[in-house]
Amino acid sequence: MRSSRARRCLASLSLALAAVCLAVPSAYAADVEPVAAGKYVALGDSYAVAPGTREYDNPDDPCRRGPSTYPRLWAQQHPSYSFVEASCSGATTADLTSQQVPQLTADTTLVTVHVGGNDVGFVEVLKNCILTIDDKDCIAGVEAAKAAATSSLPGALASTYAAIRAKAPNAKVVVVGYPRLYTIGGSCGILGLSDRERTALNSGSDTLDSVLASEAGKAGFTFLDPRTAFDPHTICSKGQAWVTSLEWNKIDESYHPNKAGHGEGYLPLLNAITG
Repeated sequence: MRSSRARRCLASLSLALAAVCLAVPSAYAADVEPVAAGKYVALGDSYAVAPGTREYDNPDDPCRRGPSTYPRLWAQQHPSYSFVEASCSGATTADLTSQQVPQLTADTTLVTVHVGGNDVGFVEVLKNCILTIDDKDCIAGVEAAKAAATSSLPGALASTYAAIRAKAPNAKVVVVGYPRLYTIGGSCGILGLSDRERTALNSGSDTLDSVLASEAGKAGFTFLDPRTAFDPHTICSKGQAWVTSLEWNKIDESYHPNKAGHGEGYLPLLNAITG
């Protein structure tokens, strides 16, 4: 009897110990957060945030961030990545270096950087083209911006790109370009800017993208060129517009990618690079 009782006690004890051993790893695992597949940090100016989409987290926030931008959409499609949105409307390369780049960390695996237009004053160029009557004034402003893009911008970009690489040494860095704004001889008719002015503005985008592509290559970064994808969807095209046209009551919304520009234009191009 004692032997039988002892065997039953040992069996019960073995089962209890087995249950404890199985329960401990399970309880421990529940307390451990899953490791992120990567970390994505978005750097940039108004083209990387929400002007043009008409959707904002907070309309009074000067950075003008919103839910329909290509960085946000990419992050939503890749939920295993942690996401930091550092981009802010109006940013220059100096702003990126001082305010946005410090948000990078050594574990960052993906960076998009969308900057350069404000450095050469393209916002003021657009305003000048809108407000002046003579084509020559608009074209002269564009040429001045192009001169700045080829003279002072390369050094500013090189410095900013070096700062990015120093803070995120192992990240894939994608330099994002700007689309052309207009279809020349398109469906806009005689209203608005002349085709000479529209052609000049397109040449400004081409010059800016050429500089961005060159400096990205020197830094070992990848350049995302949006022009071919956007061309059938520019202002005055017969396709769905991906860029907002001039709106007098919303000047700060004008000449930016709209929701389709972010979701159907930039996002697929970024996915093609990142997978």
